[in-house]
Amino acid sequence: MESASETIKRIFGDDSQSLGQEMADEQTRYLALEQARFTRPSSTRYIAVANQKGGVGKTTTTVNLAASFAKHGQRVLVVDMDPQGNASTALGAQHGNGEPSVYDVIEGRKTIAEAVQTCPDFEKLDVVPASINLSGAELEVADMPNRTDLLKTALDEYTKNAKPRYDYIFVDCPPSLGLLVINAMCAVTEMLIPIQAEYYALEGLGQLINTIGLVQEHYNPVLLVSTMLVTMYDRRTLLSKEVFDQVREHYPNIVLNTVIPRTVKISEAPSFAQSVVAYDPRGMGAISYGEAALEISRRSSQVLKTIEARRQGLN
Repeated sequence: MESASETIKRIFGDDSQSLGQEMADEQTRYLALEQARFTRPSSTRYIAVANQKGGVGKTTTTVNLAASFAKHGQRVLVVDMDPQGNASTALGAQHGNGEPSVYDVIEGRKTIAEAVQTCPDFEKLDVVPASINLSGAELEVADMPNRTDLLKTALDEYTKNAKPRYDYIFVDCPPSLGLLVINAMCAVTEMLIPIQAEYYALEGLGQLINTIGLVQEHYNPVLLVSTMLVTMYDRRTLLSKEVFDQVREHYPNIVLNTVIPRTVKISEAPSFAQSVVAYDPRGMGAISYGEAALEISRRSSQVLKTIEARRQGLN
């Protein structure tokens, strides 16, 4: 009996550019991903997703990687540090006025335990939402002596008592290099940088890398740029391939082999207060983010060893 992909190929033909081939590939990749084994990392991975350039798929990447991990049995926490609150919206978290949020956590009025919510689509995915009030936090905490460690202190307190432990904690950063981003960098051990597959993709990346270097030097010496992910990839254009090749040439050990395509469903999902993983689970957007999550998972051992070596080097 022929498989679904074989049936599609028979109906639509074998042309690699045909709709039939695309559908067959999508079905094959979906089934392979469903059968893949996601191994829990040996300890929690703390990952900030940042790029000061807007519109590169930063929040989309945060929520869909988190959803992909949760879908495959990992326990995940997303901390929304962007005043726009888009990650909160996409994960179905309430974040209107009066709702406990990361703003209250940063300013010490609430603990994370009091602000955390569970994503309605995935029982293993928790969210600390953000509200527009967070936009004023940078000025309000600027004179505090511990202003760079406010999120770290709150996360340390919360995770100390979290049972079972989280496998992944993602912090979604605003598109800037201000105090909120510095707080995120001080609270995590890894940076994930989404890079748009367009002409100006690497513009500003040097500034971000420089900022990370300053944080490593002055605040968080174990911080590691562990992952880069190329987003909004259009396989029909030479430009996307050239951008990917350029990123891979400069950062061969950290860029993922998986790329995230441009799809309508990825753009549509947030308007339904969902990740694309929940909104269109069999579509190419969800499949690609699932494959990226699997690749990140398989690199866990080496990444955690590198972070531990950095810690040992400080002693």
